[in-house]
Amino acid sequence: MLMGCWVALLWVLELVDTLSGHRLDTFGVIPRVPGEFRDLIPSAFGHFGFAHVAANSLPLFVLGFLAALRGIPRFLAAVAVIMLVSGLGVWLISPPATNTAGASGVVFGLFAYLVVRGFADRRPVDVGVGLLVAAAYGSILWGALPIAEGVSWQGHLSGLIGGVLAAMLLRRSPAPDGF
Repeated sequence: MLMGCWVALLWVLELVDTLSGHRLDTFGVIPRVPGEFRDLIPSAFGHFGFAHVAANSLPLFVLGFLAALRGIPRFLAAVAVIMLVSGLGVWLISPPATNTAGASGVVFGLFAYLVVRGFADRRPVDVGVGLLVAAAYGSILWGALPIAEGVSWQGHLSGLIGGVLAAMLLRRSPAPDGF
C-alpha cells in the first residue's frame, strides 16, 4: 500500500506540475547553489513530464516493495539516506546551471540497497532477493554511466552509492536461523 500511494503521489504531483505551468520543476537540484540544499529531498518527488514519471514508476514500486518487506522504519531510513546522498551527489558533480529531479536516484539506490543488504546483514534470504534483483534490474547500471544525454547519470551513480551506504549503515545482526 505504501508503494502504491508513493507512486500515485508522483503522478498527482506531475499532474499538478503540468497544470501549473511546470512550477514544481523549481524543486529540482541546481548544482553548487547553496540554497538548493532545501531541494535535496523534494527533487526526488518531481519529474520532467509524464514519460519521466512513467519510467520510474514500476521499478520504484517493485524495488520499494521488496525493500519495505524488512520493515517500514528501516525502509524509510534507507530511502532518506538514498535521497540525501543522491541529491548531494547531483549538487556536487552535475554540470552547472542544470536542474535535476526525479525518483530515479531512489530507484538506483533501492537497487543497490537490495543487492547489498543481504550481504551486509548476512541473511541468506536477503542475499537471494539481492541476486534476483541484480538479475532482473542489473541492466539499469548502464544508467550510472555518462552515455545518454539528458539523463542524470550523476543522480543514478549517487543513488547507487546511497543504497550501498544505507545497507551498511542499517545492517542488522543475522538471526540464528539465517532468516
